[in-house]
Amino acid sequence: MSVLTASEQAALDTTIRQAEQVCRAEISVYLGPVDGEPRDFATSLHNTLVAPSRSILILVDPERRIVEVVTGGWVRRTLSDREVEHAIASMTSVFAAGDLVSGLRRGIQQLAEHARPPQTLHAGA
Repeated sequence: MSVLTASEQAALDTTIRQAEQVCRAEISVYLGPVDGEPRDFATSLHNTLVAPSRSILILVDPERRIVEVVTGGWVRRTLSDREVEHAIASMTSVFAAGDLVSGLRRGIQQLAEHARPPQTLHAGA
């Protein structure tokens, strides 16, 4: 049984695609039960991604009220732990109001904005 409706899944997928364009990192969401220690479980999932260094994994276990975010090394160059904590706080405040999808979408957008690589200017020759 899926936690999300088809329209909620579509909205979440759209948010993820837009966020990936902003930050140039892969964003994955795991929504479901956690097996064992949450951080270890999230890290093991993150390590199975195609490009873990360039990835952000958001894990949410709604039943146990667990949220974990794991970032790869490339992503951590622009996304600080403090920014991740702020995104988690934003998500959990919306989750507490009973809106899982809006909380995820808000957190994904915040993480992407903070993980955005800096603009570089190329001098013409």
